[in-house]
Amino acid sequence: HGAELAFAYAEATVPRVCLVLRKAYGGAYIVMDSKGIGNDICLAWPSAQIAVMGERGAVQILHRGADAEEIRRLEATYAEEFLTPWVAAERGFVDEVIDPADTRMGVHRALELLSTRTERLPGRKHDAGPL
Repeated sequence: HGAELAFAYAEATVPRVCLVLRKAYGGAYIVMDSKGIGNDICLAWPSAQIAVMGERGAVQILHRGADAEEIRRLEATYAEEFLTPWVAAERGFVDEVIDPADTRMGVHRALELLSTRTERLPGRKHDAGPL
């Protein structure tokens, strides 16, 4: 099902707006209409976490031998430094961090901005998506 979803996003010719509300990690974030597969505008709430992986998984991989107290400290540091939407915005993965109360207006502005956008894909007899 994941392959079918990624294929559908890649073939879409309509304006694509992504809104990250909470956690967006790794490959799941990529195939859920990220900039990496051609998203037009990506918005995120301030509470969103966008990274390769969550703090627990990252600390378990990078600091295997750490004790429990050190693990908690490292997880907090990782979350503070890397799991914010502002880091993703600085790196170009998020276009705008919006207040949750402004979500409807943010999506409206994005769709209005994209209302004249057109995209043409190369002509084919048929696509052979994932089976």
